[in-house]
Amino acid sequence: MARIKIERLLNLGAPYTPEMQQGGKRPEPTWTTLRSQVAEAEALGFDTVLAVETQHDPYLILALAAQEPSRVELATGIALAFTKSPVATAYTAWDIQRMSGGRLVLGLGSQVKGHVTRRFGMPWSKPAQRMKDYVGAMRACWRTWQTGEPLNFRSEHYNLSLMTPNFAPPPLANPHIPVLIAAVQERMLQVAGEACDGVRLHGIVTRKYLDEIAFPNLKKGFAKSGRPESEWADFQIGGGGFLCVAPDKDSLARAVENLKSTIAFYGSTRSYRSSFELDGWGDTAEQLHRLSVQQKWREMPTLVTEEMVHAFAAVGTYADIASVMKRRFAGVNRLGFDVPVRNEHDRGVLKEILQDLRRE
Repeated sequence: MARIKIERLLNLGAPYTPEMQQGGKRPEPTWTTLRSQVAEAEALGFDTVLAVETQHDPYLILALAAQEPSRVELATGIALAFTKSPVATAYTAWDIQRMSGGRLVLGLGSQVKGHVTRRFGMPWSKPAQRMKDYVGAMRACWRTWQTGEPLNFRSEHYNLSLMTPNFAPPPLANPHIPVLIAAVQERMLQVAGEACDGVRLHGIVTRKYLDEIAFPNLKKGFAKSGRPESEWADFQIGGGGFLCVAPDKDSLARAVENLKSTIAFYGSTRSYRSSFELDGWGDTAEQLHRLSVQQKWREMPTLVTEEMVHAFAAVGTYADIASVMKRRFAGVNRLGFDVPVRNEHDRGVLKEILQDLRRE
């Protein structure tokens, strides 16, 4: 298994919370701290900083983050794929790879049909096959730009044959851009294994899902890729559950209660129903969906039990979270982690936890 990499989320201010939907104040984004966040992440010992696509464009975030000289990877975790053409994404990724000196890790996701068609007004088709074609189309562009060979990519969803010198950017010193895709269902997991350098698993999954759904399907796809089995050790697997951590038992109990809202939100989405059904909570997911349709957001967390929180998350105090995460995420080699850093004591605690996570 590849060396564990620990990731930290870049932020533009306070994240979205369900309370905002009830009329809460929405903070203005803050772009000026991105460079200092990269510097701090490196000083603390993180391997990667992540930009996500929710309210803001993650590529703009990484473009600013790339201005800070650093060895830390810059990753999208994830950026939406089907809202733009694979060629457009290829251009943006190529520029950020150059800008960052070869530190980009490109994480892509399909999103669900409703968001693609109703929020972005873009077409929807077979997501797994389309994602495979999307990744292939991007890589065809990158190969043409790097080698000068003619662009010739043909697939069910994308056919590319035009790339004149005027529109081809110069080659890169570090042309390999790792591509990871978000995957939940079996077919998308297989595409990740077959066509990508790694996968970003969703948080709303349990240990049972990792062992019975995720790992077997990733390996099935990897076997189809034609790569030697020895390279499986370098396949990157990120995510696979939530994190619930606090300094002591009392604050951890409050954190468990807060995480119920997040689990309830995702449980209300039909795309994640299988994650609940696998552990016997299909009826709960159906009730959550009904409440979400009725806009009864505050009632939804009451349906999430403490048992469910422990199934969907690694739960622990600062003293034991590293060992809990190693058990809960065994087989995963990209781990997201963070705790508030208010003073030098907090900084020391975080550094120690990161070191513990890397110990065999």
